Amino acid sequence: MENFSKMKELINATEADASAFFGKGNKSAGTRVRNAMQQLKELAQSVRTEVLEKRSESK
Repeated sequence: MENFSKMKELINATEADASAFFGKGNKSAGTRVRNAMQQLKELAQSVRTEVLEKRSESK
């Protein structure tokens, strides 16, 4: 559940950069958004793994 919370925090923290990139075309903000999305991808994979492990334990 910890990684899921980290994902939510990361999305909230990235919102301003996403607005700056998509709204104003700020290229630096776009780089920060791409970096955050890569981190989000890694966290999402961790959550998937945790869910599979938890499901396997209950069988």
